[in-house]
Amino acid sequence: MSNQSILNALIHEPAEAYHARSAEHVTAHRLADFRRCPLLFRKKEQGLIPDRDSAAYLVGRAAHVLILEGRDRYESQFAVGGPVNPRTGQPYGSNTKAFTQWADRIGKPVLSDEQAALIEQMAASVQGHLFARELLADGVAEGVLRGEYAGLRCQSRLDWVNPKPGRGIVDLKTTDSLDTFEFDITAFGYVEQMAFYRAMVETMATAMLPVHLIAAEKREPFRCGVWQIAPQALDEAQAENERAMQELTRCRESGIWPTRFESIRLYETTSPSSSGRASRTSSTPSPIAGSPASSQYKTSHL
Repeated sequence: MSNQSILNALIHEPAEAYHARSAEHVTAHRLADFRRCPLLFRKKEQGLIPDRDSAAYLVGRAAHVLILEGRDRYESQFAVGGPVNPRTGQPYGSNTKAFTQWADRIGKPVLSDEQAALIEQMAASVQGHLFARELLADGVAEGVLRGEYAGLRCQSRLDWVNPKPGRGIVDLKTTDSLDTFEFDITAFGYVEQMAFYRAMVETMATAMLPVHLIAAEKREPFRCGVWQIAPQALDEAQAENERAMQELTRCRESGIWPTRFESIRLYETTSPSSSGRASRTSSTPSPIAGSPASSQYKTSHL
């Protein structure tokens, strides 16, 4: 498929429209919930667990808009500052009635001066990184793909797609420290997330694109780094995603949504030392004597 055809496959719609359809589609983030705990996935699907919207998420969203969509879009979607207390000459706190009433009149998310300064620092660090700047020099921000993948209705909202050879799918992450970002890649399932995006592009646009992560620090010295995800790692993560999607189909058919902690787990220390203990798993433990459910432990997760 040509470069322009890849971009033509992307749907352009507001974030609100995309999220409004999340309940009827599997996304990379919802699939991550399922891999962790099918019951968690199901409760979120039913609206029993609301998505959190913390200050960190607000800063992350605003940084994405400024870095990927530009200053005009950023300034139209977010307000900065707040009302000033005439008696003190200082801004009202974000938890005060005066601030809440002012924010309601503004009608859009409000960033504090400190949050806005942080976002500007992150944007400058990305723009100052040679390879990050090159990846974002051409392409489309926040393109949506929607359709059937692995037998399920799916959708993805991609941070950035650069159709030029060697660029491909680009995802922006924020992190406390680049020194530990590779641990974040594993801990937060970024490879599985990007494998889902890559597979959606392949399914909807018949193109296999490379994948890059841009990471920007949220604190001094505000470094920026770029990682390319190896194709083999993406292949393995895609296989894991598709196994989870098959399991999701079975859960829907059976109505059974496990927690992944149904079995007894055996914790063993490999060292008598009280510090720096390592743990390992071993063979399936014996079932609880006399337990009516003892047969289930024959297929322990150990």
